[in-house]
Amino acid sequence: MTARVHTLAQAFRAIFGRKAKKIPLDAGSSCPNRDGALSRGGCLFCNAAGSGTGLHLKGFGLRAQWDKLTPPARRRGEALIAYLQSFSNTYGPSERLAALLDELIALPDIEGICLGTRPDCLDIEKIALLAAAPIGHTRLEMGLQSANDATLQRIGRGHTAADFARATIMAADAGLSVTAHLMAGLPGEGVADFLDTVRFVAALPVAGVKLHNTLVVAGSGLAALYEAGGYQPMAREDYAQAVCRAIALLPRHVAVERQNADPAPGELLAPAWAADKQGIRKDIAARLERDDIRQGCDFHAPR
Repeated sequence: MTARVHTLAQAFRAIFGRKAKKIPLDAGSSCPNRDGALSRGGCLFCNAAGSGTGLHLKGFGLRAQWDKLTPPARRRGEALIAYLQSFSNTYGPSERLAALLDELIALPDIEGICLGTRPDCLDIEKIALLAAAPIGHTRLEMGLQSANDATLQRIGRGHTAADFARATIMAADAGLSVTAHLMAGLPGEGVADFLDTVRFVAALPVAGVKLHNTLVVAGSGLAALYEAGGYQPMAREDYAQAVCRAIALLPRHVAVERQNADPAPGELLAPAWAADKQGIRKDIAARLERDDIRQGCDFHAPR
């Protein structure tokens, strides 16, 4: 029987002919929402430490990190993908990106690269550098979070939905794969708003999506808002329902790379249910089965 959801594992197997492993690397990148270019506080929901390994600050260069983290995947014979996860890895001058790509290309046995970034940290020159890299597969993970510009302003993103659309189209036209990050339960938004964002992304040339429930993490602006009574996280049942409806709206070829957020140890303040990552995934799977939902069953191609 056909799987109900098209996963990243399935997509990578089609690309590489075998299982692939994303190796998280920390390039010491920054973000215009952190260094003062746009702000210094980060997005409202953001953990100041970012989402990566933190190995750069411990003195590990990219090659040292690669050598440290790849042996298990090598032993399993998996395709190795360098995953620059934390902050905005195309931020800064093009020369920095070019130097970063040179380091990545030199990593032994590398077959793909995946860079986390923002739509306002990409331009034609940077996209051309990425497209020209002699790597079998290049993927950009871009944060959108919401297609509602009022929400983007409320959470301090510093870019618009149109910026995301332009960057996605430029990257896809250059042969790059784009993964969109979307969040449910952002301040001021309900399930309907989240599904509007899913429809917005479904009409763009994206290769994947990551779906996240909004977390209240220690040290974030959202934590202060929550503690003051100004934010209520989405309920677990509502989130599971929202993800199932999102899956129904996404084209079948789009890889659903993540179905819920994964809080780092010690950072989660609320909602408590977000700590039960596997349980939430089981809730989603059960609802997909119960309601006979398959990815793309409610997708309508844009005219």
